[in-house]
Amino acid sequence: MDPFVAVLASLDTKAAEAYHLRDVLDELGHPTRIVDIGLQATELTDPVRDVSAEVVAHAAGASLTDLREHTRRDRALAELAAGAGLLLRVWHRAGQLTGVLAIGGNQGTEVAAAAMRPLPYGVPKVIVSTVASGNVRGYVGDSDITMMFSVADLIGGPNAVTAPVLRGAAAAVAGMVAAGKPAQPGGARPLVAATAFGNTHPAVTTAIDRLRVAGIDTVAFHASGACGSAMERLVGEGVFAGVLDLTTHELLGEIEPADIYAPVRPRLTAAGEWGIPQVLVPGGCEYFCFGAEETIPERLRDRPVHHHNLHNTNVRAGAAELDRLGALFAERANAATGPTTVLIPLKGWSHVGSPGGILHDPEANAALVARLRADLAPHVEYRELDLSINHPRFAVEAAEALLRHLPDRATATVTASVTAT
Repeated sequence: MDPFVAVLASLDTKAAEAYHLRDVLDELGHPTRIVDIGLQATELTDPVRDVSAEVVAHAAGASLTDLREHTRRDRALAELAAGAGLLLRVWHRAGQLTGVLAIGGNQGTEVAAAAMRPLPYGVPKVIVSTVASGNVRGYVGDSDITMMFSVADLIGGPNAVTAPVLRGAAAAVAGMVAAGKPAQPGGARPLVAATAFGNTHPAVTTAIDRLRVAGIDTVAFHASGACGSAMERLVGEGVFAGVLDLTTHELLGEIEPADIYAPVRPRLTAAGEWGIPQVLVPGGCEYFCFGAEETIPERLRDRPVHHHNLHNTNVRAGAAELDRLGALFAERANAATGPTTVLIPLKGWSHVGSPGGILHDPEANAALVARLRADLAPHVEYRELDLSINHPRFAVEAAEALLRHLPDRATATVTASVTAT
């Protein structure tokens, strides 16, 4: 059949809504294939065009009857997600899949999101969900899924409230498909990844400018848990020639799960595993990130606090926690199979953690520094600079360190004309 948008839904409860989406997408000029991701066998109106739940289960190597009658519900849903995900990837590799649109409550959202997440970035992915107004990290992960709140429940067919939402979702997918894949900027220029916070923004922008002069393009990732995890995924997919990891805060989230920026996947791993040159800096590592002030864990409420905004409160990390962080930091750096440099700005790792900042605490920071000095392996280059992270010279030093590691880029560090004061 012609290239199509896959519409994922549990047809035992969402058939009317799924077929309404088909009608809208047909009207907009986009063929569809409905995929039943429910546990109940439901008759299809177009069994040639569409995919039954039995076929989805079979794609995962399972029987729908067995999943429904003999398998714990959460595991059964995971099997359906695996089957649907496999079908989506097969269709995508064959050039048939133009986008994915799903509808669901808690169950349908879970299955659809898990099926969508492995698809490459840029493939349109939209879910209309009854649970989309809450914390959707568990559904989205580090993918580029767009979630829309259905406002009312998706039961009994489109109505005055849900019909406009469903039509908007269909139009969104149609627009994404019509827009197509953008041309890649930079052409043959090497591409590197960098990590950023608002509190490390000057360092990141200065380093990016230095790399640009050297003929290298940069993609910055906000160290917000999902973004840094997405960077790890893309590094593993071979997208980047190097990593300038200026803001490794998410690693702190691995030792404090309540941190709202805890990563979706382990940080400081992909570049090391694949031998990609990297420069590692403890940017933003002197404080935990929590939500509103009342979400700060009781055990940490006597510490210095920076109120970043109403929904982001930064709490100072102590020496014991930074010692643990240093051990994990060194472990990840030591495991690297490619060129790795660790740079430490001794005067502060963020704007608020530098001299004059409310979270400045050099004694606590010294615990991480001491641990790195003790634990880093000889093959990891280690340097300390008596600067704060946002000093222009530190940013240029970090960029230069990465340039030295990049193949055929050594001369750029000599010929480029960037001056830092």
